[in-house]
Amino acid sequence: MTLEIERSPLGVRPAPHRTAAEIREDRMAAARRTEAALHILLVTLLWLVAVPFLLGWGLLGEERQPRTLALSALLAVVLPFLAAVIATRSRLYFTGGVYVVLTLVMILPAAGILRAG
Repeated sequence: MTLEIERSPLGVRPAPHRTAAEIREDRMAAARRTEAALHILLVTLLWLVAVPFLLGWGLLGEERQPRTLALSALLAVVLPFLAAVIATRSRLYFTGGVYVVLTLVMILPAAGILRAG
Protein backbone atom coordinates (compact mmCIF):
# COMPACT_ATOMS: atom_id res chain seq x y z
CA MET A 1 0.00 0.00 0.00
CA THR A 2 1.43 3.36 -0.99
CA LEU A 3 0.37 6.86 -0.07
CA GLU A 4 0.44 9.27 -2.92
CA ILE A 5 -0.32 12.96 -2.87
CA GLU A 6 -1.95 14.00 -6.05
CA ARG A 7 -1.18 17.67 -5.65
CA SER A 8 0.85 19.75 -3.32
CA PRO A 9 -1.09 21.33 -0.44
CA LEU A 10 0.79 24.57 -1.06
CA GLY A 11 0.18 24.52 -4.78
CA VAL A 12 -1.86 27.04 -6.71
CA ARG A 13 -5.58 26.46 -6.44
CA PRO A 14 -8.04 27.84 -8.92
CA ALA A 15 -9.94 30.85 -7.66
CA PRO A 16 -13.71 30.39 -7.45
CA HIS A 17 -15.64 32.48 -9.93
CA ARG A 18 -18.21 34.77 -8.39
CA THR A 19 -21.03 36.44 -10.17
CA ALA A 20 -21.72 40.14 -10.01
CA ALA A 21 -24.87 39.45 -7.98
CA GLU A 22 -22.87 37.58 -5.34
CA ILE A 23 -20.32 40.38 -5.10
CA ARG A 24 -23.09 42.98 -4.81
CA GLU A 25 -24.84 40.87 -2.17
CA ASP A 26 -21.64 40.63 -0.10
CA ARG A 27 -21.13 44.39 -0.28
CA MET A 28 -24.72 45.03 0.81
CA ALA A 29 -24.32 42.58 3.71
CA ALA A 30 -21.14 44.33 4.82
CA ALA A 31 -22.89 47.71 4.66
CA ARG A 32 -25.81 46.29 6.66
CA ARG A 33 -23.46 44.93 9.35
CA THR A 34 -21.63 48.26 9.54
CA GLU A 35 -24.89 50.17 9.94
CA ALA A 36 -26.07 47.75 12.62
CA ALA A 37 -22.76 48.09 14.47
CA LEU A 38 -23.13 51.87 14.45
CA HIS A 39 -26.69 51.63 15.79
CA ILE A 40 -25.53 49.26 18.53
CA LEU A 41 -22.70 51.63 19.39
CA LEU A 42 -25.16 54.52 19.61
CA VAL A 43 -27.47 52.59 21.95
CA THR A 44 -24.50 51.50 24.08
CA LEU A 45 -23.18 55.05 24.42
CA LEU A 46 -26.67 56.30 25.28
CA TRP A 47 -26.88 53.58 27.94
CA LEU A 48 -23.44 54.42 29.35
CA VAL A 49 -24.27 58.13 29.63
CA ALA A 50 -27.99 58.25 30.47
CA VAL A 51 -28.21 55.65 33.23
CA PRO A 52 -25.46 57.06 35.50
CA PHE A 53 -26.66 60.61 34.85
CA LEU A 54 -30.25 59.80 35.80
CA LEU A 55 -29.11 57.72 38.75
CA GLY A 56 -26.95 60.54 40.10
CA TRP A 57 -29.70 63.07 39.50
CA GLY A 58 -32.24 60.91 41.30
CA LEU A 59 -30.01 60.14 44.29
CA LEU A 60 -28.09 63.40 44.70
CA GLY A 61 -30.73 65.91 43.67
CA GLU A 62 -32.33 68.37 46.06
CA GLU A 63 -34.90 65.75 46.92
CA ARG A 64 -34.97 62.08 46.02
CA GLN A 65 -37.01 61.62 42.92
CA PRO A 66 -38.47 58.12 42.61
CA ARG A 67 -39.60 58.73 39.02
CA THR A 68 -36.05 59.52 37.94
CA LEU A 69 -34.75 56.41 39.70
CA ALA A 70 -37.46 54.30 38.07
CA LEU A 71 -36.56 55.71 34.67
CA SER A 72 -32.86 54.95 35.20
CA ALA A 73 -33.73 51.38 36.29
CA LEU A 74 -35.92 50.96 33.23
CA LEU A 75 -33.24 52.27 30.87
CA ALA A 76 -30.62 50.06 32.54
CA VAL A 77 -32.57 47.01 31.35
CA VAL A 78 -34.27 48.21 28.17
CA LEU A 79 -31.30 49.75 26.34
CA PRO A 80 -29.11 46.58 26.39
CA PHE A 81 -32.18 44.63 25.27
CA LEU A 82 -32.67 47.08 22.41
CA ALA A 83 -29.04 46.57 21.37
CA ALA A 84 -29.60 42.79 21.47
CA VAL A 85 -32.64 43.10 19.23
CA ILE A 86 -30.76 45.29 16.74
CA ALA A 87 -27.85 42.84 16.69
CA THR A 88 -29.92 39.70 16.21
CA ARG A 89 -32.09 41.26 13.51
CA SER A 90 -28.89 42.20 11.68
CA ARG A 91 -27.59 38.61 11.96
CA LEU A 92 -24.88 39.52 14.46
CA TYR A 93 -25.77 36.62 16.74
CA PHE A 94 -22.71 36.65 19.01
CA THR A 95 -23.10 40.38 19.69
CA GLY A 96 -26.81 39.86 20.31
CA GLY A 97 -26.05 37.08 22.77
CA VAL A 98 -23.59 39.28 24.65
CA TYR A 99 -26.22 41.99 24.99
CA VAL A 100 -28.86 39.46 26.11
CA VAL A 101 -26.51 38.34 28.89
CA LEU A 102 -25.88 42.01 29.76
CA THR A 103 -29.63 42.57 29.93
CA LEU A 104 -30.05 39.67 32.33
CA VAL A 105 -27.14 40.86 34.45
CA MET A 106 -28.61 44.39 34.65
CA ILE A 107 -31.85 43.13 36.23
CA LEU A 108 -30.22 42.92 39.68
CA PRO A 109 -28.83 46.49 39.71
CA ALA A 110 -32.17 47.73 38.37
CA ALA A 111 -33.97 46.04 41.27
CA GLY A 112 -31.48 47.66 43.67
CA ILE A 113 -32.11 51.07 42.10
CA LEU A 114 -35.86 50.63 42.50
CA ARG A 115 -35.44 49.65 46.16
CA ALA A 116 -33.29 52.75 46.75
CA GLY A 117 -36.12 54.96 45.52
